[in-house]
Amino acid sequence: MIKKLVFGFVFTAFGAATMMAGGLLTNTNQSASFLRQISQDATIDITSNINNPAGAAFLDNGFHLSINLQNAKQTREVDTTFPLFAYNINNNQPTHLYKGDAYAPVLPSFQLAYVKDRWSVSANFAINGGGGKCEYDKGLGTFEALYASQIYSNVATALAQTNAAYGSTLAFGGYDINAYMKGRQYYFGFAVGGTYKITENLAGYVGLRGVYANCNYNGWVEDATARIVAGTSPVDAAIISTVQQKLDGQLAQAALSLNCDQKGFGVTPIIGIDWKINEQWNLAAKYEFKTRIRLENKTEMNAYTTQVAQSNPTLGQFADGKKVAGDIPAFFAIGAQYSPISQLRINAGYHFYDDCHATAYGDKQKGIDSGTWEITAGAEYDICNFVTVSAGWQTTNYNLSDAYMNDLSFTTSSNSLGGGVRLNVSSRASIDLGYMQTLYSTRDVTTATQAGDKKDSYTRTNRVLGIGFNLKF
Repeated sequence: MIKKLVFGFVFTAFGAATMMAGGLLTNTNQSASFLRQISQDATIDITSNINNPAGAAFLDNGFHLSINLQNAKQTREVDTTFPLFAYNINNNQPTHLYKGDAYAPVLPSFQLAYVKDRWSVSANFAINGGGGKCEYDKGLGTFEALYASQIYSNVATALAQTNAAYGSTLAFGGYDINAYMKGRQYYFGFAVGGTYKITENLAGYVGLRGVYANCNYNGWVEDATARIVAGTSPVDAAIISTVQQKLDGQLAQAALSLNCDQKGFGVTPIIGIDWKINEQWNLAAKYEFKTRIRLENKTEMNAYTTQVAQSNPTLGQFADGKKVAGDIPAFFAIGAQYSPISQLRINAGYHFYDDCHATAYGDKQKGIDSGTWEITAGAEYDICNFVTVSAGWQTTNYNLSDAYMNDLSFTTSSNSLGGGVRLNVSSRASIDLGYMQTLYSTRDVTTATQAGDKKDSYTRTNRVLGIGFNLKF
């Protein structure tokens, strides 16, 4: 019984998706300017140095600096329907809502460039993946469903044996568990690179980004109980206490505890090009190669969890000292900007993330049908010399199989809307204020089990606001 219960814990192998816009492990919004105008792939501005690094070649000579602070809040909601939930002592409804709250109070980034005639060098720091914590204070639906199934199955077997031996009519009256899950994931990136003007209208970029991953996954299951109900036979009252104590002892052995820190480092080569055709048109493209990362565990487990991890490969991924794959996929972006009049700039872009070739633990990437793709559009307008208003849109489309989806690492396709203003304080200083809201679709997945179909309905909410300070000197 106890070993079977473990699978309820490990099935939900911890993971955390990005807090902001982008692919499964890639953040594309690294400035307040992005929030107010999402389509940045062909923008020539210090704030788009991450999105269009080759565009730095067309900035004015001198130093350019952008410092940004973002605040992100997200919820992840799963409505799980399962027949045995009706036996939950504290919530006997067949559908349970599991809600994870993710919050990042401050996400900092900076972008720096120095331009001298045909040459420029640039650097940037940002949280390129992850970006927050997600906490499930009641555990997860998949986890509870498996625990409920095993408790029900094993208690029913024990009661059948007892009833046959004593002529009693004991019955299963319900279950309860105390579960908690929390994940934290940050991929810190620092990039440096150089740009050269091949002609007056064409520039190329080559750079490297170092990525440091720092993650923590913490969870436990304890206080699992099964309630035994007396039947109609008088002998039931005499033996129910003995049976209850035996079951409580078995369930106590299924207590699990895990606290895992993961750290790793990788390098991302980056190339880019910008073609400033004329004052009306600008085209740009960027390619980030796959980042190979192996995360090393530093783990604390209780004695029983350690024992099971030695033979169970899923739980074994968190074993102390083990290295697990956590690659960031290759990323391609192309964009265009059109300015019909000097005060108006219209933008569009396309992104592709090669998720299928980014190695994950257990070859989880094989559950991805095809890579993620995005389309962006946006515009900004100079109302006057002091104020620029802007808005943007992005659609993100994931192609994940049903098998890929699980409670902690799920994501769904979405549409993001952003808007805001730039305040031009002087010819050398400006302030960006931006807000972005992401509207996620709902994904329904049905899984057949011996106790009946388990139906999960996945969705999320997300909002990000930010402020940026831009200087040139």
